[in-house]
Amino acid sequence: MRISCPFCGERDVAEFSTIGSAPPPRPDADAPMAAWHDYLHLRDNPAGLHAELWQHIHGCRQWLRVMRDTRTHAIASAEVCRP
Repeated sequence: MRISCPFCGERDVAEFSTIGSAPPPRPDADAPMAAWHDYLHLRDNPAGLHAELWQHIHGCRQWLRVMRDTRTHAIASAEVCRP
């Protein structure tokens, strides 16, 4: 599998590390406990296109949001994560 880094170009997946799914939006500080429970413990397990967070650890060290098909592992896109 190859990922196209916006800074370094196309690279082998061995140069990257992933933390998995991109996190859902964080609830407000005064949100009910049920919202916090869902945020912390419930995650989707989709079949198909899915957003993941990857870091180019053996390159530019940038964090990327990678759209990957979980059925085929095909990379649809990779873009820089903006805080």
